[in-house]
Amino acid sequence: MNGRRRVQSTGGFTLVELVVAIVILGVALAGILGVMTLTTGHSADPMIQRQAIAVAEAYMEEILLRPFADPDGVGGESRANFDDVFDYHNLGPQAPQNQEGAAIAELTPYQVSVQVTNDTLNTVPAARIAVRVQHPGGVDFTLTGYRLNW
Repeated sequence: MNGRRRVQSTGGFTLVELVVAIVILGVALAGILGVMTLTTGHSADPMIQRQAIAVAEAYMEEILLRPFADPDGVGGESRANFDDVFDYHNLGPQAPQNQEGAAIAELTPYQVSVQVTNDTLNTVPAARIAVRVQHPGGVDFTLTGYRLNW
């Protein structure tokens, strides 16, 4: 063999290839972690929205079960004494409470307010009820319903 040596490939990586691979992996991991952080940060939003809807529906159901006209001619001074739809006008904003007026501790971040106004639907006297539920997390939900005076 004429005294020359043959250089054989060892099958490894060069330093440049290794640095490029580390940079690419670093950029990819940074992007994935950014998406995961955003997703984790907003994972409770659907629960907050669903709770706001449930609170509004509970208030609306309670109000719609009351008579349209005041049965005794005396307005209720507290929520436990409300006996007609219009007693709920200008309720709140306040933390959600049960029907007796006791606060519900788990729902204190929410604020509930109710507006009841006179309206007519096809010449039938009606009360337009708007229940608004807000949460500091950016949720602002309004549920509107009508109670007719048949």
